Amino acid sequence: MDVEERNVSSGYAKPPWIFKGSALYQIHLVKASTARAFIPKELRLVEAFGYTLGGFFLASYDDSPAGVFDELVMIAGIVWNPPTSCAWAARVLVNSNEACHHGRKEVGLPSQVARFSKKITAVPKRKRERAFGFLDTFGLGSTLSHPQDLMEVKVSEVDSAASANICNIQIRSDETKLGKWMGPAIKMSLPSFSGNTKYNPNLLKYSCHIHCRVRPVSPAVVSNPLEDEADWNHTSQESHESETRLSVAVMLSKPIIALQFKDLTMQVEAPVVVHPSV
Repeated sequence: MDVEERNVSSGYAKPPWIFKGSALYQIHLVKASTARAFIPKELRLVEAFGYTLGGFFLASYDDSPAGVFDELVMIAGIVWNPPTSCAWAARVLVNSNEACHHGRKEVGLPSQVARFSKKITAVPKRKRERAFGFLDTFGLGSTLSHPQDLMEVKVSEVDSAASANICNIQIRSDETKLGKWMGPAIKMSLPSFSGNTKYNPNLLKYSCHIHCRVRPVSPAVVSNPLEDEADWNHTSQESHESETRLSVAVMLSKPIIALQFKDLTMQVEAPVVVHPSV
């Protein structure tokens, strides 16, 4: 889709906005039917065999325009914008009122205030299964695995005084397997579409420029304690509750790769309004 663009004014400091911290970026195969529930009809979903690429971006910022806060971006899928493609967020959960307000009004994101509860437990080392043959000849078939830390992040969406548990994310530490290797330093740009919400009805486009050290890690395990994936996928799309359920279906879809971002510096540019060319 060819677009004509113009700048959007911002009252939240002066862009670009800088965020620093760490993040887990996990890419999933998301059902196209689930992704289409979030994407405006004037945008074309990038899909193959009934699936698109979505997933989530779980970040912990220790320095940002809104101070210290956590963020979970549920990515519904990828939409086509020649000559490239852009991500579309199904939902953005933050534990900062200021970040939520800015995301809604200035960036056009479907932001909601949430609680992030984190718990770290040590997974005891356990004996590996004996490997016969060549490894066993050298005494390597029955070595003990190293202990690992397991961090569980419980995300609950806040609605007035009440809260609803959205998902639990279990992240297993790969420190022992990867040692102190932090991965290469990279620079990348993640263009995204946003808007089309009651807080910002314009269709917007913005870019996140990321500098970080990145390495592949074991995919996080996402669960919902109340219902399984089949329950989430068979709901109406007409209410706030069903939108929440469909966004959780994105989280429960099949992971294909997980990347850990360390020493993250993310520069978010001011969004621009986009209009389909007539």
